[in-house]
Amino acid sequence: MSENELIHEQRDGILTVTLNRPEARNALTFAMYDGLAEICDTVPTDGSVKAIIITGAGEKAFAAGTDMTQFRGFKTEQDALDYERNMDRVYGAVERCKVPTIAAISGACTGGGAGIASGCDIRIASANLKFGFPIARTLGNCLSISNLSRLAAIIGPARVKEVIFTARLVLADEALALGLVSEVLPDHAALMARANELATTISGLAPLTLRATKEGLRRLRVEGAEAKGDDLILMTYMSEDFREGMEAFLGKRKPEFSGR
Repeated sequence: MSENELIHEQRDGILTVTLNRPEARNALTFAMYDGLAEICDTVPTDGSVKAIIITGAGEKAFAAGTDMTQFRGFKTEQDALDYERNMDRVYGAVERCKVPTIAAISGACTGGGAGIASGCDIRIASANLKFGFPIARTLGNCLSISNLSRLAAIIGPARVKEVIFTARLVLADEALALGLVSEVLPDHAALMARANELATTISGLAPLTLRATKEGLRRLRVEGAEAKGDDLILMTYMSEDFREGMEAFLGKRKPEFSGR
């Protein structure tokens, strides 16, 4: 991977990760997927990073899927299985990231780009959004069970079927109505300004509360009603932040959370 294909910049506790291949509508190489997964897997929990914004370079695309030229090397059954397992690993890393993630989506968000966005905690978009998995009219492949489950948890299985069966793209107003995105902004500049505003708001809140909520909801999606969460309860209630929050509330002052 070229060092310029995945840009990450940190400021005031906010890490912005930019998928940077605008000449290819930010289509992802395998190395870019791996780089994004590594960022999410290794994000520090010492308070230096409190939120991550994931976006695409330019206004035309968040990411238009996987760079299709890489599929020319597929020859065996194992190639197909390894690819989807790696995608599950990447999307899973985004979903399990220990700090909140915001997908700031402008333009095309398809295939692997849509998979990454689906793994983020909050999705906001500009008015030119085009979201979907048009694989039934392009490659003729399929989504993994894990990827289908994550998408169905957001918009429901019936809508997932309708969107994939028709190979259509969901536009901004419909995405907002479906709950696929939480906000639609008029243009790219407004989108990035709002993403940073959201990340700043999140940065001032209790990190362990947010982490426990993320992980609890992930477990519910994967494990259902049998999901366990005692460790999440103990992580928050036994923390320094819980004591700080309690004393700050009783003392009528603003808490200073550290993530410990």
